[in-house]
Parts: sequence; C-alpha cells; structure tokens
Amino acid sequence: MAASPIFPLILASASPRRLDLLRQVGLEPAKIDPADIDETPRAQELPRAYALRMAEAKLAAVAARHPGAIVLAADSVVVCGRRILPKAEAEAEARACLKLLSGRRHRVMGGVAAVGPAGKVRTRLVETVVRFKRLEAAEIDAYVASGEWRGKAGGYAIQGRAAAFVDFVSGSYSNVVGLPLFETVALLRSVTPARGVTS
Repeated sequence: MAASPIFPLILASASPRRLDLLRQVGLEPAKIDPADIDETPRAQELPRAYALRMAEAKLAAVAARHPGAIVLAADSVVVCGRRILPKAEAEAEARACLKLLSGRRHRVMGGVAAVGPAGKVRTRLVETVVRFKRLEAAEIDAYVASGEWRGKAGGYAIQGRAAAFVDFVSGSYSNVVGLPLFETVALLRSVTPARGVTS
C-alpha cells in the first residue's frame, strides 16, 4: 500500500524511527511536518488517555496545514506502573529511567491517529509489554555514556544497544520502536479513498 500523488501522505513527526518504519512497509511520506505542541501530561492523566491525546493533538495541528492530504500522527509513551516516563533529555533522567525499569516489566503505549481527505479521523491505541533484565551499574553507566537514550521515551531505544537488556516482549515490537506497523497500515487504509491507494 502506498499513498498516491492524488492524496499525499504527510507524517506529523520528526522521528527518524517512524520514517524508517513507514519505509519498511513501502510507505514514503510526501512531506515531514512535525507538530509543535505542548506534551506536558495533565494532572492525574492516565497513560492511555495521554498517548491518545498526544496523537490526536499532533494530528489536529498538522492536518490544519494540509487540507486534502492523508495525515499520520503518533506518540509513544513508556509506562511503569501508572507513571509516565519522560523522553529523556538529560543523563540524570536516562539513569533514573533505567534504574526504574531494571528487572521489571513496563508497558509501551502507542497512540496513532490519521485523517483522510474527507476529514474522517481514526485513532488506535496499541500496548506492548516489555521486560528488562536486572541491570548492573556498569551496564547503566555504559548505556548512558553511549548517548543513545537522548530524546527516547523511557530513556532507551529497543532497536539499539538496549536490545541486550530486553528478555521479554509481548505485543507489537514496532510499537516499542515508535510505530505499530500493522495497526498503522490498517488505520491509513481506513481513511484513504480507494482511488488514492496503489498496491
């Protein structure tokens, strides 16, 4: 499946991981147009609601700039218990996330939202369970020193060095990377008029 020039696909994300994942299934966005929105969780906001709200807010912000296009937005949230972990930007944040995730299960919630040329909006929430082995202090130090965690939800990238920490995954692996592919393709099909799809 690929969006035709009649209905171009706009990706509302600057994430290179999401772009790579789309390309993996033969989808090439006509344009990358990241949403610039406030991503602060609301007081007492539950993780599932937050992930969907972020995806929907990104979609709304970008879709307004591209009438007649197919727009795709997504957000990934790493959750430990009911705690939403940050997209780590400082070493202290990354270290705190890794210590919290060490030896336990956590959930990755992927909110995905898409809109088609007719204005029909569709959303999905995908949840994946991930378990980390118990991390040694030296492993945390080495991972933090690598810098791979920067900007990553929960302070790690499963497709990189942190793969060595993961001993269990239940659900969509691509969701943990940044975009649940099976659900995303289905969502895009549901908002794309038949004449705008090629195989």
